[in-house]
Amino acid sequence: MKKFYLLLLVFVLAYAPACKKSDAGGGGNPSDTTHPSNPVTETGLLTWTPPFPTDTGSITIKLDASKGNAGLKGYGGDVYIYTGVVTDQSNGGWKYVASSSFNTADPKSKTTPLGNDKYQFTLRPRSFYNVPAGEKILKLALLFRSADGSLVARNTDGSDMFINIYDVSKLQVRFTSPEFAPKFTPEPVLQTQMTGDEISVSAVSSQASSLTISLNGGSFATASNSTTVSGKTKLTVGGTQTVKVTAVANGQTAEAIYTFVSAGTVEIAALPSGAKDGVTFINNGTSAIFNIYAPDKKFAYVIGDFNNWLADPKYFMKKTPDGTRWWVQIDNLDATKYYTYQYLVDGTLKVADPYCELILDPDNDKYIGSETFPNMPTYPTGKATGIVSVMQANPQQYNWQVSNFTKPNKKDLVIYELHVRDFIGAHNYQTLKDTLTYLTRLGVNAVELMPVTEFEGNTSWGYNPDFYFAADKYYGPKMALQAFIDECHKRGIAVVLDMVLNHSFGQSPMVQLYFDGTTQKPASNSPWFNVNPTHPYNVGYDFNHESAATKYFVKNVLQFWMQQYKVDGFRFDLSKGFTENMTSNDADFAKYDATRVAIWKEYNNFIKNIDPNFYVILEHFAVDLEEQALSSEGILLWNNLNYNFNQATMSYTTDWDFSRIFYDKHGFTQPYNLVTYMESHDEERLQYKNEQYGNSSGAYNVKDLATGLKRQQMAAAFLFSSPGPKMIWEFGEVGYDISINQGDRTGEKPPHWEYQGNPDRQALYNVFAKMIRLKTKNAVFATTNFQYDLSGAVKNIKLNGTDANVVVVGNFDVNPQSANITFPSAGTWYDCLSGATITLGSTSYTAALTPGEYHVYSNKVLNQ
Repeated sequence: MKKFYLLLLVFVLAYAPACKKSDAGGGGNPSDTTHPSNPVTETGLLTWTPPFPTDTGSITIKLDASKGNAGLKGYGGDVYIYTGVVTDQSNGGWKYVASSSFNTADPKSKTTPLGNDKYQFTLRPRSFYNVPAGEKILKLALLFRSADGSLVARNTDGSDMFINIYDVSKLQVRFTSPEFAPKFTPEPVLQTQMTGDEISVSAVSSQASSLTISLNGGSFATASNSTTVSGKTKLTVGGTQTVKVTAVANGQTAEAIYTFVSAGTVEIAALPSGAKDGVTFINNGTSAIFNIYAPDKKFAYVIGDFNNWLADPKYFMKKTPDGTRWWVQIDNLDATKYYTYQYLVDGTLKVADPYCELILDPDNDKYIGSETFPNMPTYPTGKATGIVSVMQANPQQYNWQVSNFTKPNKKDLVIYELHVRDFIGAHNYQTLKDTLTYLTRLGVNAVELMPVTEFEGNTSWGYNPDFYFAADKYYGPKMALQAFIDECHKRGIAVVLDMVLNHSFGQSPMVQLYFDGTTQKPASNSPWFNVNPTHPYNVGYDFNHESAATKYFVKNVLQFWMQQYKVDGFRFDLSKGFTENMTSNDADFAKYDATRVAIWKEYNNFIKNIDPNFYVILEHFAVDLEEQALSSEGILLWNNLNYNFNQATMSYTTDWDFSRIFYDKHGFTQPYNLVTYMESHDEERLQYKNEQYGNSSGAYNVKDLATGLKRQQMAAAFLFSSPGPKMIWEFGEVGYDISINQGDRTGEKPPHWEYQGNPDRQALYNVFAKMIRLKTKNAVFATTNFQYDLSGAVKNIKLNGTDANVVVVGNFDVNPQSANITFPSAGTWYDCLSGATITLGSTSYTAALTPGEYHVYSNKVLNQ
């Protein structure tokens, strides 16, 4: 995953040594660090002496633990430094770490306490880290920690701290005020700057020099034959401000630059009519209105390709009268061109557009090939940092072939859940589209895609989302996903998207806009997120679904995917988390929650007003009473019977009753609102456990591949015989037996398409296909007149239809068992899977069933 750093400020440029040096150039012996002639006063998270440390000289580092993330503030125990170096051979990472372990109290790394939350440590870099002579040290990398590593002092945003190492044979200069965060690329720690504010700047040079500090090219402080210079000036205009210090000495010139953004006078103006969230193009695409919801902010700019990524007053955003939105109109655009852009908020925070449909990520896009995402727009390297949004007024539109798709009735619904990354090696929609023949042969009539909205990193399950209107590029562009959905519809297959709206992750601009860097939690004034999650299963940052801003956003997301992608249903991840009632354990979390029910009724009504036949599926797992209330609204509920089915396939009598495949066991009055499954992405694979833990008796052993797969056939026969929607997790139909925990729970798993060449696996696929056809082509499998006994070794289901009856029987023991079942009628009964027949002289059916033997009987030949 991508590691999230909350951006504190705009660009900071490192010093630029002059291109000219005289033979009489200054600078002492590199082993004897040069000290400035005038004292340097610095206050900050980290300070150090001398101001220009070298690789061989002594450096004394002081930590003010009350600053940064305040991880050691008020701590009374021993504090240790954990440190390494960045060299010209470390590719930017830590190297030669001096401590043996992060969680060990290493005596040589113990700091000296100075009182008042301050600590000190002195070292000589090359000898302390044992860096070879031929390797150049660029930076010291460091953290401060308690003895056991449980408390750590870092930068405010949680990042590591760094100190530059200098070559003092050359003239050097750097800023000492304002305070700079000791990050890999140092950033000034400034308060929001407004026109009329005064700024105070100080700098230090490595040798006596002529020093000048300027603002936007205008000098405001100078010093001659000095190592320090300070000055103050007022801001007179808004926009990007450039502060530069220049040092000249002995024919050398060095300079350092930092930039920041200040605000002009904010104009209050109503949002233009018709302007939507994000970007609205007008004037045939030559103008665009940018609109971002950001209450409580002081000012904002739009920066991007159209203004060379500078905070220009022309792109200063207006505020709506209610104080919640910022907007600006930009003209003279090329309607055919891609533009990248961000919002610069309060002069310190750059965020992408929460409503954009395409983002560029400098850290992860380089791993996406052109075969997956052809003609990807170019990231504005050197001009922007972090994730940027992409806009285009007149993008190519997908030409839908199916505009009037009729969704399968939910009573006949058979969903195939898959993860694009793990289902096909190529991880793209074009290749996925090519697999639809396989799914068509299987007979499924719905495909459920694990999350495809932009998430952190590339190889993820997708439950760490950040951008909800953008399809993740790792699987392909928007039109490729639309083409996949269109092809599904051509084949009579509905498409369900897994939506993750319980939480968001750190690269979300909505998280970043209201984030407390000290606590590393959402700020208390966030319109969307709780400071602390309200339930024990939360990951990331928890949405507050009682917030009007959250409800507005969620509804926009849902409508977008329904209309832009023509999807047929949503499976909502962790839907039980849509509550503000604080709980800390599953029992309390699952209790009836009237507010949560009301929230889901509201979302369900919103969706059904757009499309009355849309599938709304919840991963809920609350008490039956709550699920009954949701079912009565036509909402479908995930019904996880993985454990019970697996106990039965392994032939263990404890909990092998899977009778909750029937809706009456849940107290539902509506028969078709349970989506029952034996496997999902969250569960261990049945066949893996069969092979690892299966029971045995004599020569019969569930651990044998063929035996385990045959028992999977029996389980499938029972699953698909119960009325209501069903779900298969990818490759369950061929007995996938790679553990969910192989490598990493959410890590990549091999697709194993070669399983089709195994006769026993192909036989399992054939049983799945036959049972699905029976279910979808014969009304008896949707009957509400049924009986079942699934508690013992010999299990049975009886389906009583208006034109046919079905009896399913199977022996889940590892020993032979006698079946004694009353059939609905005497006469000829057809084995729907084998084609054999039996004739009953009465309604009494008695048979000796071998271990794993099962039958699906009907009193007439059924459609297949």
